Amino acid sequence: MATRRTTMRSRSGTKLYAVRDGSGKFKDVQSYKKAHAADLRRKSKAETGGKLAAMEKQVEKAAKKAVKTVRAKLEQTQAKDKLMAMEKKVERAARKAVKTVRGKLDEARANKKVVAMEKKVGRAAKKAARTVRSSLNDAMAAVKRAASGVARKVSAPAPAAKKVTKRAPARKATPKRAA
Repeated sequence: MATRRTTMRSRSGTKLYAVRDGSGKFKDVQSYKKAHAADLRRKSKAETGGKLAAMEKQVEKAAKKAVKTVRAKLEQTQAKDKLMAMEKKVERAARKAVKTVRGKLDEARANKKVVAMEKKVGRAAKKAARTVRSSLNDAMAAVKRAASGVARKVSAPAPAAKKVTKRAPARKATPKRAA
């Protein structure tokens, strides 16, 4: 059985709720203001619709989740389509660029001056490669020589310490005085 509340006022005039138990005795006394605010915060089963409202909320939640999932998949598909279209455009542009470069290269090779220039550039590149190779070999040889010198110094036995004897400083001859 639900508990009943009776309204009354205190000596100071504050409105109160007196909560009674099943036998009618006072169980609790609350201020009307706080109890009424708590009542307003809560919804009764009749207002919420009980299980039906809970089911509606679950269905609504599931529907929102499904819509989100479908939208995400749709966006992914659209992004993939856009990416594939971009890839095709890039491929076509690359093929076109290759054809253009080949045509220009064939055109340039037909020109005698360009062929002569290509040969000059090739010879200069070979000469530069030889120069770099010889410089590199010289540098490597110098490093090896320095390394072997250091290795010899490190691995050579240390000479025994020489005994140092102090010698008396030699006296200078003093000139004799003339009398």
